[in-house]
Amino acid sequence: MADKDILILAIESSCDETAASLVKNGREVLSNIISSQIELHKLFGGVVPEIASRKHIEKINEVIEEALSEAGVTFDDITAVGVTYGPGLVGALLVGVAEAKAISYAKNIPLVGVHHIEGHICANYIENKDLEPPFLSMVVSGGHTHLVRVDDYNQYTILGRTRDDAAGEAFDKVARVIGLGYPGGPKIDALSNEGNADAIDFPKPSIEDAPLDFSFSGLKSAVLNHVNVCNMKGIETNKADIAASFQKAVIDVIVERTILAAKSSNIQTVCLAGGVAANTSLRKRMKKACEAEGLNFYFPSPGLCTDNAAMIGTAAYYEYLAGVRHGLDLNAVPNLKIGQR
Repeated sequence: MADKDILILAIESSCDETAASLVKNGREVLSNIISSQIELHKLFGGVVPEIASRKHIEKINEVIEEALSEAGVTFDDITAVGVTYGPGLVGALLVGVAEAKAISYAKNIPLVGVHHIEGHICANYIENKDLEPPFLSMVVSGGHTHLVRVDDYNQYTILGRTRDDAAGEAFDKVARVIGLGYPGGPKIDALSNEGNADAIDFPKPSIEDAPLDFSFSGLKSAVLNHVNVCNMKGIETNKADIAASFQKAVIDVIVERTILAAKSSNIQTVCLAGGVAANTSLRKRMKKACEAEGLNFYFPSPGLCTDNAAMIGTAAYYEYLAGVRHGLDLNAVPNLKIGQR
C-alpha cells in the first residue's frame, strides 16, 4: 500500500454479529468478515444478551484473524482501529471495545470509537462512490427508526424519530404473532409477496405536533387485535395477507415521512440505512417515490444493510480524518445518541 493510504481495522459487536473488516481510505473494503448468531438465537425467538456476549468472546479473535488474512495485511499495516461503542447491548459492546483497546495499546495505534447507527448511514459511501453530504438518511433497523440529516461526514441532525417501537422491532413482533418466528423482517418480506397488501386496512399512525416522527405500537396492536378477533370468531386468517398489509402500512408511513422531510429541508439526495433497508418492497417504493419527486436515491446492498464491520471502518475513517481519538478509558455506551461525541 502507498504511504498515504489510511487502513482501518474495524470491529463490530453491538448485538448478535461478531464482525471485523479492513477498510482502505474510507470506501475500499479489503475484507468484511461476519460471524452471525441468528441460528443460535432462533431457539429463543430473539437475541439473548448473555448468550450473545459469550459468543462474541469466542469469535472475536477468529474474525479479526480472518479479516487480516483475506485483506493480505498484518497488524503492522494498520493505521488505526475503529470499534462500535454504542448503542447496543452493553455486554456485547464491551467485547469489541476491549479487543480494540488491546490492539490499540499493543500496536500503539489510534483508537477511534464509532456510533453504530452512524456506521449504518456510512455504509452508503462504500458502494456509492459519488455520494457526499449533505443528504437525508432514513435509518430503519430493529432498534431505530430515525430521519437524519447528514450535513457533513461527521455532522448528524435528527429530524424525526419513533416515539415507541422501531420499525424492525414491529416486524419481529408481528412475525411472532402470526407464527413466522425469528428474525421477523426477512420472513414478512418474503411472505408478503404471496399476499394482498390491500386485504386489510391497518392504521398508519401520525403525530399531530411532530409530522416527521413515527409510531408503530398502534399498528402492531392492530395486527394482534385482528388475529385475536379472527380466532374468537373462528375465521381462518391469511398470514400472507396480514404480512403484506402490515408491511404496506409500515412502508407507506416511512416513504411519506422521508419525502416530506427531504422537501421541507430542501435536500436533493435520500439514502436508506439499517437492517430493514434490505426490505425489497421498501427499496422499490422509496426509489419510485424519489424518482417522482426528482430526488437522488441511494441504498447499500443487503449485505451492508445488516450489522457489519465495513460500515464501521468507513465511519471510523471519517472520524479519524476529523481528528477523533479515544483513550484507553473508552467505554461501552448502550444508549449512545446519534451525533453524540
